[in-house]
Amino acid sequence: MEEIELYLDDAKDTMDGAIKHLIIELGKIRAGKASPQMLEGLQIEYYGSMTPIQNVATINTPDARTLAIKPFEKKIINDIEKAIRNSNLGFSPSNDGEFIRISVPPLNEERRRELVKRAKNEIETAKINVRNIRQDANNSLRKLTKEGVSEDLVKSSEERVQKLTDSFVAKIEQIFSVKEKEIMEV
Repeated sequence: MEEIELYLDDAKDTMDGAIKHLIIELGKIRAGKASPQMLEGLQIEYYGSMTPIQNVATINTPDARTLAIKPFEKKIINDIEKAIRNSNLGFSPSNDGEFIRISVPPLNEERRRELVKRAKNEIETAKINVRNIRQDANNSLRKLTKEGVSEDLVKSSEERVQKLTDSFVAKIEQIFSVKEKEIMEV
């Protein structure tokens, strides 16, 4: 039935969105080498409104341990530096008037374990999101029985949703194992 396929496609698309969000969140967890993603989510006050740092500056990685930030307008360099210092990212930026440089310190064992815990929290959140999507899809499918769709068709569709959920949870686990290996690598 066409309506069932729409629910299944919607569930798959929403689960894909949960995976994409997970990848973005895990990208913010640094793994010992500098990455512009480390500053994602950092906001700067720019002409009276909060603006993502990527919209007011270019962020490069000249080497594996350094982030270089060049503002589009020199007058906001101090605002960017202040925002980095006030963030809880643990960076100490240095400002030479044209660039802001951030030296990314190597991770010690304790810090690596903390980052793995943060990654696990993101993984659990993603799994919960996928399971909630499964529950919503199953609730929508069950409503179809009240509209005259056979219970067997709904039951087989629920099994398909469960298989889809299982495959996405497996993807999440795979993403975690790659991130954990990346973080723990010295």
